[in-house]
Amino acid sequence: RQNHRVRIVASCEVHIDIYNFLIIESNQKPNMKSTSFHLFSLSQESGRAAAKYFVNNHPKFFTKDFAEPHIPCLMPETVTLCLEEVSEEALKERIQLRKVTAAVDMFDQLQQTGTAVSMKTIHNLLDLICLYCDKEPFPEEEPQTEETEQKRRTGQVHRASNYLKLTWKENNNAERIFNTLPERDTRCYSALIRGMVKHGAHAKAFSLYTDLLNNRMTADVHIFNALILAAPDVREVHMEKWDLITELLKQMNEQKIRPNLQTFNNVLKALRRSGLYVRTQAVQVLNEMKAVGIGKAEDTHSLTHAPLWFEENNTVMLQEVISELQGTSFTCRDPHDCEFFPSWKMFLKLLRYLELGYRVHSLLEVGENWRLLGDNYHQGIYYGRFFHLLCTMEHLEEVLKWYRLLVPSRYYLNHQSLRTLLQALDTESRLDLLPTIWKDMKTMALDNNSDLLDELLRLMTREEHSAEVQDSFADCVLDINKAFDSKPNLEWSTSGLTDATTLLLRASRTQKAWEMLQLFKSKNRVPCEVLLNSFLTACHAEANKQRAVELVQLSAAFYLPSTARLAQRVQAEFDLTEEQRSVMLNDSRFSINICMPTDHCVTSALCWSKQI
Repeated sequence: RQNHRVRIVASCEVHIDIYNFLIIESNQKPNMKSTSFHLFSLSQESGRAAAKYFVNNHPKFFTKDFAEPHIPCLMPETVTLCLEEVSEEALKERIQLRKVTAAVDMFDQLQQTGTAVSMKTIHNLLDLICLYCDKEPFPEEEPQTEETEQKRRTGQVHRASNYLKLTWKENNNAERIFNTLPERDTRCYSALIRGMVKHGAHAKAFSLYTDLLNNRMTADVHIFNALILAAPDVREVHMEKWDLITELLKQMNEQKIRPNLQTFNNVLKALRRSGLYVRTQAVQVLNEMKAVGIGKAEDTHSLTHAPLWFEENNTVMLQEVISELQGTSFTCRDPHDCEFFPSWKMFLKLLRYLELGYRVHSLLEVGENWRLLGDNYHQGIYYGRFFHLLCTMEHLEEVLKWYRLLVPSRYYLNHQSLRTLLQALDTESRLDLLPTIWKDMKTMALDNNSDLLDELLRLMTREEHSAEVQDSFADCVLDINKAFDSKPNLEWSTSGLTDATTLLLRASRTQKAWEMLQLFKSKNRVPCEVLLNSFLTACHAEANKQRAVELVQLSAAFYLPSTARLAQRVQAEFDLTEEQRSVMLNDSRFSINICMPTDHCVTSALCWSKQI
């Protein structure tokens, strides 16, 4: 991507140095002066994925092992089939390499030749087919583009792998092989039931479970875990969903199957989709966990307390939960555990519990709890919510302390969080810090939003400051103007141009303000009378008669009703030369009658009538 594209030279003399080049190329850090960290992260992942793809698909060029001792992860992975004969070993190889179609074909050939296949291999084959829904798996290291990454972050990415749960077909290879087995044990049923639940065939999974019971067989814990997760999808009424879950738990007890941690995690997941009233059963689930001696609070933190988040008024319980978790080192045992910190911060953000927010954040400092923040996306969610809570509830000095601590080492601001910070500065009347924020905006490539830049200029113009602050504001205006010139997607608004010109006038940069004023016409914007009067005041302070005349001409070019009043001020406050009077008099857009003050004309030395 951009300066970090992977360059692969097709040559017969490919050497392992290419692999080293790809790895180094993907880890080179670009100039972050104005480059988005997001693009840099994507370029790193693209480089690593391309290096791995090239090495794994062309292993013959990477047979030399220079590392001492041997480093397996730097050597090519085995991704091609080596055994071609019809045998169980060849079937195992295809299963290990996750070649679904090839494994099914090899199994069929073994059946046709009458070769016996061990039950363990059949179990692995059914697991493979059910896991990928009788399809070839998608590449795990699929290179991402900026567009797909953005859609993934907003929850709108649509990939074929996301729809596998809808593609379980009747009598697919898993069902066909299952039906041809002379003996079917619980492990075979378990593979199919879990596959059906994973890929959306929930009713069929319960039907197969009934068939297992009719055959006087006992289920295993994995079957019950899958069925509990599917329970909300086979019942419509919320209480019926809970009744089905409790029935499954009773059957586990009757069949003397001990639940595990995943069992209770799945119960809590199901409760999240079972209505507000049913979610109150979460406490009962926790008590049941303690009764059977499974897990601790830190083992199921993300899902254990999720049902309680909707009890917005139950602050006492929230404080008790946080106190129970205080000083606990968490263990990640569920794929959703990385949602714990972002989810808690979302809840505390909505309810504005600042003290609890600090206590939740302190959990990150215990042991390796920071690992439960998840990937960069989930980390951004957590720190974004924490920063929003600080900006809305904390004193500004404390907000700035956290800002310097988190940005940009841990958290990259987005447009929404930046608006929240600007509101905090406005509330505390610390607008003198806006130039520092603007520098950070440029560093983090946040200078690409017209509305955000307009908001920044509006705050700078809100009130007048010391000469030093006004001078720094003017520097920001010039930088912002460069941003508008260099980014085609940015478009000046009338308010933005007005604020920018006003700031330049306050800093006594009249020439730059005049150049900014010219943008009104080129951008099809109309200046207001207040701005023109402010500019005329600056011209009077500098005794710049020529600029004052040009200002009147500019106003006349827009056919503004205030042009007459502006011309009166010029005539009254400036000692115009005959040439300057002539320029105003001969302008084709209006006519000017100039007279000397007399007894009959005491209000003005200039009588104005506009002709369009």
